[in-house]
Amino acid sequence: MRVTNAPASRERRRRRLELTKGFYGARSKLFRTATEAVDRAMRLSTEHRKLKKRDFRQLWIARINAASRAEGLSYSKFVAGLIKAGVTLNRKMISEIAINDPAGFKTLVEIAKNA
Repeated sequence: MRVTNAPASRERRRRRLELTKGFYGARSKLFRTATEAVDRAMRLSTEHRKLKKRDFRQLWIARINAASRAEGLSYSKFVAGLIKAGVTLNRKMISEIAINDPAGFKTLVEIAKNA
């Protein structure tokens, strides 16, 4: 009796095709095209996880800049003042304060100006 690798091959292909759920056309049906599509998606997902961090930091800085300029201070002078004053809040938290607690943000601006 002849032994083949068919069950293992079929399982390998099935696993790869499952990863293409939601892909369009041949990218979810044909094994080779699907493999290329999955490889690209995996590569880009790694890259985009890194880019997402960059995008969010950019957003927080834009928000802080807008809020601090409304208080008469540029972003760079505001952050430099906070560092001199020894305030160790990260940009995410400062932007949340700027949005949800204007009085608290005003206090931070005063701290930065005094330093």
